[in-house]
Amino acid sequence: MAVRPIRVFGDPVLRSPSAPIDHIDDGVRALVQDLLDTVALPGRAGVAACQIGVGMRAFSYNIDGDIGYVINPVLVEVSGEPQPVAEGCLSVPGLWHEALRHPWAKVVGIDLDGNEVVLEGEGLLAQALQHETDHLDGSLFLDRLPPETRRIAMREIRESDWF
Repeated sequence: MAVRPIRVFGDPVLRSPSAPIDHIDDGVRALVQDLLDTVALPGRAGVAACQIGVGMRAFSYNIDGDIGYVINPVLVEVSGEPQPVAEGCLSVPGLWHEALRHPWAKVVGIDLDGNEVVLEGEGLLAQALQHETDHLDGSLFLDRLPPETRRIAMREIRESDWF
């Protein structure tokens, strides 16, 4: 369908928990296609529906060329001690800081046919699963930063040309 513009920090849709998708219809199919088109651009590991202005529980991912989506994803399991991982966000352009993330994660949801989807893994996939489900819960990676780093990041946002 279309590559959609990314909403940036300060947009209320990014801080609102996303609503579950109760019925798969043409609107949901179009949303999923837009998520896939939007995440396919170079340098993107994931896009949550709220990042394109839609407060519904779905995200797309692009990990090592594997592009897909999950509807109504739930982070059901993580393992390993949270570790600092360099992280950025399309909704906070230009900022990279170390956020605490578990080294392994598992998400369960459904596809457009209502079939169960299970995504699990480590490394960038684990980070993306945690990052995108955080978005759907109304949280940004900034919330995972240590207090001093968060203060620095907020100053960087205030001084950015996009804010």
